[in-house]
Amino acid sequence: MSVGQESAHGTEGYQPQPGTQGSTLRIAVVTLFPELFDPFVRTSFVGKAQRDDKLRIHLEHLRNYGLGPHRSVDDTPYGGGAGMVMRVDCVLACIEGAEAQSQFVPKGHRVLLSPQGKRFNQQTAVRWVGTNDLVFICGRYEGFDERVRGFVDEESSLGDFILMGGEIAAMAAVEACARLVDGVLGNAESPRDESFSTTCSGMLEYPQYTRPATFLGRDVPEILRSGDHARIRAWREAESQQRTRERRPDLCSPVEDRSHEQ
Repeated sequence: MSVGQESAHGTEGYQPQPGTQGSTLRIAVVTLFPELFDPFVRTSFVGKAQRDDKLRIHLEHLRNYGLGPHRSVDDTPYGGGAGMVMRVDCVLACIEGAEAQSQFVPKGHRVLLSPQGKRFNQQTAVRWVGTNDLVFICGRYEGFDERVRGFVDEESSLGDFILMGGEIAAMAAVEACARLVDGVLGNAESPRDESFSTTCSGMLEYPQYTRPATFLGRDVPEILRSGDHARIRAWREAESQQRTRERRPDLCSPVEDRSHEQ
């Protein structure tokens, strides 16, 4: 089903590629729990993006592709071990069903959400938005039959920790991608001038302030109130570099590190 439509299992929606006026980025999600997405796909910028047809999210219920009277999608692992493993036949059938419902031709860009994948970051989101048609595959239990990996385009992880399933990772990816679609955010400059953006050279964003100018003895830096835009730009660049060196030195290039030491 697609977001914006009601069903016994939840709702679904849609999204466009970044920087392309009038296009829609389409995302299909393979999940055992589509109902987890109900408030997410209707709220804030994600909900508005769907109403504006900037984003379409389709939720494909994996249970519909289960086997037997209980519609089982998992089984015990060969070789023994704890837990249950998601079956390759059920998962692939659901992926193909999601692509058919979303009208992805010939297929979408398939992303397996797993702690074993390459770590998701802002550059990943930018790249994914450019593919236009995405399929996020959410795992559960002890993970996927290894053969599932032969039917996907890449594997992605939020980080070095374990969740109960891939649904939260899918939501994070949807939101990161949706905000890059042209017209989704109120200010088109917002995604171009923030942490990890090319404007910030992939570094952390500079500090931000608003009213009141003074609060409990803490003042807004004078330079930000000066109206001198050249000085403000230089200050922000320096603050961005310093903040990145202090908080995320892994984001600093060797050239930046050496120039700081001189």
